[in-house]
Amino acid sequence: MTKLHRSPIDESPAERSVRNFIELLQGLRVAATGVQVLFAFLLTVPFAHGYDRLPAKDRWLFYLALVGAAVASVLFIAPVAQHRILFRQGRKEALVRQSNLYGIVGSLALAVSMTTGIMVVVDFMFTGRLAMVTAIGLALLAGWLWFCKPLVIRIRGRRTAYPDEVERVAAPPQALGTPTEESSRHY
Repeated sequence: MTKLHRSPIDESPAERSVRNFIELLQGLRVAATGVQVLFAFLLTVPFAHGYDRLPAKDRWLFYLALVGAAVASVLFIAPVAQHRILFRQGRKEALVRQSNLYGIVGSLALAVSMTTGIMVVVDFMFTGRLAMVTAIGLALLAGWLWFCKPLVIRIRGRRTAYPDEVERVAAPPQALGTPTEESSRHY
């Protein structure tokens, strides 16, 4: 059986860690690109015409947006930097677990940055309640889609959205060298 056609059930723990790390990095790469664009934009705002007209509360909100984007950027980049330092040290599983935590906390920092950034912009454009309503709406949407919904799925044990995980978890342990019906299909 070639490595390209192996089932996740047939993975060794080391292979699983490598696959998990690659999958994690792909997700973080998407998030990091968005955060870096947001961060770059936020870094230019204080130099723009009109920034000096922002009231103190909006400047503090902007500060939270800027710091949130910086923290998210650091957390999304950390797995790559740590991988370079820990290369070939046999610590892939620990790196996967730590990187997953960085991704979760980075997503929270990104949600804070986006929410406070939106609040500043909408308050500047319209003033009043619309800024608060818009920011709360965005925070609730990010909170639901990024955190609450996955937690509900996890707690309920519904893994139908991720069938490969169900197969791996539900598969009985195999004796070495005993082909399964699943692995036999790949020859």
